[in-house]
Amino acid sequence: MITKLRPVSTAPLPCKICGAEAALFGVVDFAKHCNEKRSRRLPLSGTPVYYRRCQLCGFLFTDAFDDWSETNFKADIYNDGYIEFDPDYREARPASCAKLVQDLFGARKAELRVLDYGGGDGLLSANLRGSGFLEAQTFDPFVADFARPPQEKFDLVTCFETLEHMPDPMAGIAAIASSTEEAGLVLFSTLVQPPDFEMHGLNWWYVGPRNGHVSIFSRAALVRAWQHHGYQTASFNDNMHMAFRTLPEFARHLLKQA
Repeated sequence: MITKLRPVSTAPLPCKICGAEAALFGVVDFAKHCNEKRSRRLPLSGTPVYYRRCQLCGFLFTDAFDDWSETNFKADIYNDGYIEFDPDYREARPASCAKLVQDLFGARKAELRVLDYGGGDGLLSANLRGSGFLEAQTFDPFVADFARPPQEKFDLVTCFETLEHMPDPMAGIAAIASSTEEAGLVLFSTLVQPPDFEMHGLNWWYVGPRNGHVSIFSRAALVRAWQHHGYQTASFNDNMHMAFRTLPEFARHLLKQA
């Protein structure tokens, strides 16, 4: 049995991004995960997870886990079995993302201080340090060695496959912003809803409570969320994005790609 979820209300609730009404949109079993095409489907857990969608900005979210502590998440989602549902989490993703950062910013590595927010076991930061970046640190509340919140600000904050895991995405973005220099850059990934999302509904593969995917952004919701904190956004594609108050000089070449 998993930790008790928040009881569902049939009444609309305020959207976590813009505050408009978000009615119930659908329900999936807790066992639904994002790796079902490459792995096995789990037996039904018998625990329903209801998602809501904002009528204004299109943000999709569940409040089912809003009462959980970090201990609950570690026990029931980010546990020893998590790697089956996100097999790229431990090595492949941090290695490929480190290469991306090196490709984009390697020419300025001797002067850039980098924070990998939600960086898991710290492999991405280790790779950046090994390639000569001035400084590269990791923060991840679910990994004991990196659970201490950053006390300083960084030129570049990376945040790969993290926003969709945040039960309170506005607070999460605020925390990321507080770790970013005024003239800094946030490079992040989260997959936004496709144009035909309503056709797929909760069958869309990226909706996966067993993965901890509790916040699924539309492009409009993503822009609104960062605007609320004084940031502009630009997207390279449906998955990779950047956010900034004022685009720093070291990132101006990216405008040709976004």
